[in-house]
Amino acid sequence: MLPPTGTLRIGVDLGGSKIEALAIDTAGRELARHRIASPSHDYALTVNAIRGLVEEIEARLGTRARVGIGTPGAISPASGLIKNANSTHLNGRPLRADLAQALGREVRIANDADCFALSEASDGAGAGHGVVFGVILGTGVGGGLVVDGRLRVGPNAITGEWGHNELPARTESALPDTRCYCGRRRCIETYLSGPGLAADHARVAPMPPAVDARRIVALARSGDAAAAATLARYCRRLASALATVINIVDPDVVVLGGGLSQVGELYAALPPLLQEFVFSDRCDTPVVPNRHGDASGVRGAAWLWPAREAG
Repeated sequence: MLPPTGTLRIGVDLGGSKIEALAIDTAGRELARHRIASPSHDYALTVNAIRGLVEEIEARLGTRARVGIGTPGAISPASGLIKNANSTHLNGRPLRADLAQALGREVRIANDADCFALSEASDGAGAGHGVVFGVILGTGVGGGLVVDGRLRVGPNAITGEWGHNELPARTESALPDTRCYCGRRRCIETYLSGPGLAADHARVAPMPPAVDARRIVALARSGDAAAAATLARYCRRLASALATVINIVDPDVVVLGGGLSQVGELYAALPPLLQEFVFSDRCDTPVVPNRHGDASGVRGAAWLWPAREAG
């Protein structure tokens, strides 16, 4: 395999509906970006699409690059194959090996939530903090942990996967029962994802199917009592779930990402609620919105090659 040259890093965000590639330099400056639709449930076409994106950007910039990939799921340390991906055609596949062969170089791969955390810790809302917990609140719920600029993966490749722990029963006396796609009950994801928020509202306020999380937040802001109560439950559940992470890890900052991170009410509601659940005389952990928005995942994939390793 030919080694990459220069200081160019390309990050690729492999999503269910789109694949995006972004080139940055060692200062994090964006040099080129391109996005295509994801091949539908076709593994071979997905590998070829990623190769095409990388080759197009390299041709545009005139140099080879180091490549990092953000993907659903993670690489199993036991088998080297993708596991836990909601894009199920990736599961059980040797994605890293196949991309390394297709691109003719070493490729680094991490979970998309890990990439978000690394991006925000590198030059985003968590920059300058020693321990950063990055949270995704979107179609699913995920997380990643960065310590002193290095992404923590762990022996099971599940560091930060707080979304598939059970929501603490202490949160409320009559916590509704849920079933998660992973097969477990009462996963945090089933309450704190966008679909989870919509399902919770539907349990207490029957509504048309088109009423999603965004609409519920809008209704709450317009004075709808049922929607306001749903949003208040969401904030309390989020605080209780985050408090468990804070009690164990005690991060310097929590950075929120995903569509629900744009709900400004969260940042006012969480501090007093965290105080109720965190095991301390007071909770000084800041919970902040991300800096890079939708670009955090693809930027984090590029940051899988730190600046000190470029060149």
